[in-house]
Amino acid sequence: MARVDYDRMAADYVEGRALPPAGMEPWRVAIERWLPPPGAGRAPALDLGAGTGQFAAAIAGWFGIGVVAVEPSAGMRGQALRAHPHPGVAWVGGLGERLPLRDDACAWAWVSTVLHHLDDLEAAAGELRRVLRPGAVVLVRQAFPGRLDGVTLYHRYFPGAAGTLVAGGGLPTVERVAAAFGGAGFLVEGLERVEQVSAPSLAVYLDKARRRADTGLRLLPDEAFAAGLAALERDAAAETTPTPVVDGLDLLVLRGRA
Repeated sequence: MARVDYDRMAADYVEGRALPPAGMEPWRVAIERWLPPPGAGRAPALDLGAGTGQFAAAIAGWFGIGVVAVEPSAGMRGQALRAHPHPGVAWVGGLGERLPLRDDACAWAWVSTVLHHLDDLEAAAGELRRVLRPGAVVLVRQAFPGRLDGVTLYHRYFPGAAGTLVAGGGLPTVERVAAAFGGAGFLVEGLERVEQVSAPSLAVYLDKARRRADTGLRLLPDEAFAAGLAALERDAAAETTPTPVVDGLDLLVLRGRA
């Protein structure tokens, strides 16, 4: 699929994709259920495609662990160090298909809205299997084809954006991910919908959408983006009482064979 230039959009990504505390808390709860037990070793977690670091810093702070944040874009890494610095996060430039980490280096992995940026899903799955300890989980936060009804941007305002992500196989289905990771020795252990507060009001949601920091919005033709933005502007102007915008994304849990 077509790619966007994350070095150029990194500054917009910080504000356009950041979640408020009420949006992060459901993910803390969801992640915690799958963590290795305390005392199971001090290996760090891996955040693959860590972007501007909101989740990397949050995971380090929530659970008091080290995090290796792998991100190919120098611009995104630079924004992360400014916007979400944390002493427990080590930043590394690298690709998911060629992770610059030693074997068995990490205790588990977090992969948030990254799968559609991987050129070779099987290679990335194999690399995760290599760098994770036996029996480790990979927690995938993603909006999957056929399950996009919980994403307000796609379902209500920019339905064409979902098509741009799915076209050409860029956004893999749950079944496609399960098959790719299954070939690398992972089994699907869970799939759940997690509801997050993406913005405290439509006005804030509108400001985030204007930044066009979502990959689907970047790939959407300008005319379709303008039409969706106009609809969102009308709804935001009509909002008399700020109401949180709640989106539902999936958490796919994959566990490597011990």
